[in-house]
Amino acid sequence: MISNEVMNLLKDKMTILSQPNKEDLCLVGPIELPVQLDDQVVHFKWYSWVNLHGASAKKEDILNSLASANLAASQQSSVLVYGDFENSDEALIRMHSICHTGDIFGSKRCDCGFQLRQSMRMIVENGSGALFYLANHEGRGIGLFSKSFAYLLQQEGYDTVEANHALGFEDDTRSYEEAIRVLNNLREKPVKLITNNPKKLKALREAGLSAEEHVSLWGDISDYNRKYLATKVNKSGHIPQGQRAISV
Repeated sequence: MISNEVMNLLKDKMTILSQPNKEDLCLVGPIELPVQLDDQVVHFKWYSWVNLHGASAKKEDILNSLASANLAASQQSSVLVYGDFENSDEALIRMHSICHTGDIFGSKRCDCGFQLRQSMRMIVENGSGALFYLANHEGRGIGLFSKSFAYLLQQEGYDTVEANHALGFEDDTRSYEEAIRVLNNLREKPVKLITNNPKKLKALREAGLSAEEHVSLWGDISDYNRKYLATKVNKSGHIPQGQRAISV
């Protein structure tokens, strides 16, 4: 059992996000997180959340269950917040899908690692924003192990959409519902999305959020990912490089 001292230190950093007909989320933060970004240290506020899946939403029960919950067997999502995100007039947000190969190893088969770091730079330059790092989005929702098979198929000539279909998956199975609930808790004002993907714009609109426009993010194009990027435009509806920001 966790001591009363530890309980008292942690409970006020926990927020239970409840919504009718939805499972409760437990949001933890803010946590001070100094980040080395290029040649400067940038101070972010970091939050993480977990879906309680019907378990007790009492803060004491959540803390006491940590040691037996085996959370390391699954991934949890989080968000980096910069500046006065709640009150600033203009805030950039990035809904970034985890990419083990691109974000961690620096793989050139995609542009995910570049987009992650560049989004952070854009948010800092803007003065306010948030980067959501979505842990259950690997391979557009198929998971890391399944993604390894998709990569093998891509080596044999399949494009990224064809590979997912060949394994029995839809092109894109990602959900932004939890991230949008967390965003609603952190900010009520409109946001700008850093994205080339209109499906992310659509997800925000359908959730009732006001997203003024998108800001495209292209770069790190090479012979290794040229087919991958072209497939996202031609088959997944991504906004082509050079197209101007659009109102939503």
